[in-house]
Amino acid sequence: MIHYKTIEEIELIRESSLLVAKTHGEIARLIRPGVLTKDLDQLAETFIRDHGGIPAFKGYHGFPYTLCMSPNEVVVHGFPGEKPLQEGDIISIDCGVLKNGYYGDSAYTYAVGEIRDDVKRLLKTTLKCLHIGIEQAVEGNTLGDISWSIQQHAEKAGFTVVRELVGHGVGKQLHEPPELPNYGRKRKGTKIQNGLGVAIEPMINLGQRFIVQEKDGWTIRTADRKPSGHYEHTIAVVNGKADVLSSFEFIEEALKNNKNNSVIIR
Repeated sequence: MIHYKTIEEIELIRESSLLVAKTHGEIARLIRPGVLTKDLDQLAETFIRDHGGIPAFKGYHGFPYTLCMSPNEVVVHGFPGEKPLQEGDIISIDCGVLKNGYYGDSAYTYAVGEIRDDVKRLLKTTLKCLHIGIEQAVEGNTLGDISWSIQQHAEKAGFTVVRELVGHGVGKQLHEPPELPNYGRKRKGTKIQNGLGVAIEPMINLGQRFIVQEKDGWTIRTADRKPSGHYEHTIAVVNGKADVLSSFEFIEEALKNNKNNSVIIR
């Protein structure tokens, strides 16, 4: 059953989501070749705790880290580690926070220095899919309208949509009903109402849509090992339209000042 949020609850989700956004801003300052993802993970945990939050992912069903760090062909749920980022990599960083009893959740795929043109187009398309999906989150539409709009934009651009992984409701739980696939049919599924709180998160592949899970039980990568893009915002429907509770502004500001990362995806 979907729990529709009050204005007070939405503001608490916004507070958590903005802490996620500020955490991303701290990470974005340091994205460059040679950086270890485990160091970014430690920085994020410290920043979240210093600002009154709890890392939402750490310990969630046994996940051992604060951030999901998913480079190149890894779609989601990758582990931070000792391997340094390299020029031309992309890395999806997914971050969640629990604060004052409510969750926030947001992901962004970073470019490490200059990346290939086809990968840059993949990321721009994935980010556009996110914005298109958000535009469809209006009262009277259905969840299927969001899903269909994402799928249509991705496939028209020549990319594929991961089908096994979905967006989700956000509130007192990190993952609540409803599930929100990135593919579907117009006018199908639950009607959107005021108070709906969801994370919209297109996961779009350069190659085929198929994925596999690694032996660690978490890491999901593309079956053909081609790159995948992933962006995510937490939103709520307020006064009939989407109110974006997370933000990429802190990321974009940090990347402008990060001379070692020359690509801002827009």
